[in-house]
Amino acid sequence: MGGSQARFGASIFGAFISDDAKNPSRYVTYLNQSGIGLPTRDYYLDARYADKKAAYQAYAAQMLEMIGWDNPAAAAEQIVAMETQIAQVQWTPAENRDDDKTYHAFTPAELNAAAPGFDWAGYLNAAGLGAVDTVIVRQDTAFPKIATVFAETPIETLRAWQAFRTASEAAPYLSQRFSDAQWAFYSHELSGAPEQRVRDKRAVSFAEGAVGEAFGRLYVADYFPASSKAQMEQLVANLRTALANRIQHLDWMSDETKAQAQYKLDHFNVKIGYPTKWRDYSDLSVRGDDLVGNVEAVAKFDWAFELGRLNRPVDKDEWGMTPQTVNAYYDQTKNEIVFPAAILQPPFFDPNADPAVNYGGIGGVIGHEIGHGFDDQGRKSDGDGVLRDWWTAGDATRFQAKTEQLGAQYATYEPIAGFHIDPALTMGENIGDMAGVTVGLDAYHLSLNGQPAPVLDGLTGDQRFFLGWAQVWRSKYRDTALQQQVATDPHSAAQFRVIGPVRNSDAWYEAFNVQPGEKYYVAPEDRVRLW
Repeated sequence: MGGSQARFGASIFGAFISDDAKNPSRYVTYLNQSGIGLPTRDYYLDARYADKKAAYQAYAAQMLEMIGWDNPAAAAEQIVAMETQIAQVQWTPAENRDDDKTYHAFTPAELNAAAPGFDWAGYLNAAGLGAVDTVIVRQDTAFPKIATVFAETPIETLRAWQAFRTASEAAPYLSQRFSDAQWAFYSHELSGAPEQRVRDKRAVSFAEGAVGEAFGRLYVADYFPASSKAQMEQLVANLRTALANRIQHLDWMSDETKAQAQYKLDHFNVKIGYPTKWRDYSDLSVRGDDLVGNVEAVAKFDWAFELGRLNRPVDKDEWGMTPQTVNAYYDQTKNEIVFPAAILQPPFFDPNADPAVNYGGIGGVIGHEIGHGFDDQGRKSDGDGVLRDWWTAGDATRFQAKTEQLGAQYATYEPIAGFHIDPALTMGENIGDMAGVTVGLDAYHLSLNGQPAPVLDGLTGDQRFFLGWAQVWRSKYRDTALQQQVATDPHSAAQFRVIGPVRNSDAWYEAFNVQPGEKYYVAPEDRVRLW
């Protein structure tokens, strides 16, 4: 199982190397629960997903039959039974968000004693981690239970499980019958995709995933002008000023916590566009006639890169996304916000667009990412990225009360019949969206330098800001994909990323004359005011 870190295969536990949340200057090994092939534990335990679980068992039998496994139907039933046992003891996606509860330092000897029944030394050695003296276990109470499931499962079932999971993982790169079977379950059955992408697009995706920064270097040369970076820097500066003003005037936060919050905001690192140094792929060897071998070569290369971090200082210049990725992120151990070049295009950003629309689009995204530094989990790390409690007890209690009020709103949202948003899972992103709207609008007002906003096409500046926020989340989802998002994604469904925060903004009511009795009206005294 440990060897699957660098090749096809599965494990009931997974390892990754990342910044130490309590000592961000060094890398450390984290261990995570794993072992299931469906998106989350709910797919095994919740009756709403019973049809998906049955389809998964049929897929397992199909894959085992294709590789010539004896009695594939019976083996598939045993595999799903084992994974169901694992799912029963796993932590929920919401529980996995808690930064305090997912940090437990163990020596390998302590882990072996805490979770007997699993060959931890063999696992760590096979993963190339035999020399580590400390691992951070994320789900400490689940590990012993998963180890027990492993120890009590017949070896024949474990072999069938490993064979199935290995074949399933390799299937997209094998002959068409394997590729079609894997697509039919994971893309069509679970996400509702009507047809598989053509081979050339799948090939580009694989290559881009394998050597992403090499592609990114070409992308920024052709599509990212220096002027866009300069405009982004001004947008970020205005967002930071706006949030600093908000923090300073909060009526629920003490001066002591405000000082720490301002220190954290002052120490945000900002990365825009692309890395200052590019990843070296010269040691990656691939062949033109061995796709499966190339996939494993990439996995081996990437895991060797991860292992090479151990016992070295944290690389502050490293990026967690490629420049051609339409996304952004906040990294709390580095206390940084990162905006790849590809997000700096419509509808998020247009250098020639109305500033109100840009502030509603990319300005809202900037505010969202900055807001993550102060959401229900980001607030647990200080301005130097250290996981520690820097809030007074009273401020933490008041903050918790506000997030519970916000959660109660989101719990009423039902993106698809029978599937409500889980605010415990989405709280961090919901708070980020609240910050995006609130701080983004303030930053737009700052950009006007005291001048009135122009009225364009009959729309005020504030109206255009809110329309800019709304248009970046325009989306279409198939029902099954939306069901999966509700169960797995820490982001709320797109329509509620729009209405969820704005209905707590006084400016939205004023901009569009929203009145009592309208669907999303919230009385002023019931609006959530975090920042």
